[in-house]
Amino acid sequence: MNFLNVLQIVVSLLLMTAILLQNRGAGLSTAFGGDFGGYYSKRGMEKFLFYFSLLLSALFIILAIVENYR
Repeated sequence: MNFLNVLQIVVSLLLMTAILLQNRGAGLSTAFGGDFGGYYSKRGMEKFLFYFSLLLSALFIILAIVENYR
């Protein structure tokens, strides 16, 4: 196993963790009549997790492209 494969596995695990830690607050409850509560801006850790997951997803795609053309 080379370095790029290990790096892609680590990035994918971090990406899954970052996505699962994001709390939407609504989930499936909106399908059964749950209250949304309106729009709000992301703050603190929620904002960090959002941008961190975007960064990790871009890094994952770049690693996949690099691995494919190597």
